[in-house]
Amino acid sequence: MQRTWAPVGQPPVLRHSYRRQRLSVIGGLSVSEVRQRLGLYFEIYPWNVTATQIVQYFTQLLRHLRRPVVVLWDLCQIHRGGKVAEFCRRHRRLHLEWFPAYAPELNPEEYVWTQTKRTVSNACAENLDQLLDLVVEALGEVKQSPSLLSAGLAQAVKRKLVWDGRPYIHDLCDSQ
Repeated sequence: MQRTWAPVGQPPVLRHSYRRQRLSVIGGLSVSEVRQRLGLYFEIYPWNVTATQIVQYFTQLLRHLRRPVVVLWDLCQIHRGGKVAEFCRRHRRLHLEWFPAYAPELNPEEYVWTQTKRTVSNACAENLDQLLDLVVEALGEVKQSPSLLSAGLAQAVKRKLVWDGRPYIHDLCDSQ
């Protein structure tokens, strides 16, 4: 819960079960070749995402997007080894770029997750299916909103996301 209100002297009560169910989301922002459209592609799983799901996600992404795909990634262990690294080596249209360590503020996708969590945080899903519906609806709202998608990119540029001395996100938007 982020915010709520209650009459003075009557604190709010949030009832929930303490089951440890979860959803994991893998996703990415796309910038169209002519810089006219932004996209959001995501997959949701009822378990922790593994290398297998990352490879499946990239397979679907490469089928959908016909041009080269630049992936901006954090340095999470699952992104760097085993199946994922092998898949990336075999698919030449997939280009990897790495965020500096401990720099989520440079990742435009973090803005998407923040918006999604903000929408979902005050809801009280009774089960995993209701939570899935809430997350899909929240991500759908972000996906359909060019202003929300572009805000994530704008925040990254504002924080001076650079690679090799040049603003990487700006170049990506211009050159693809």
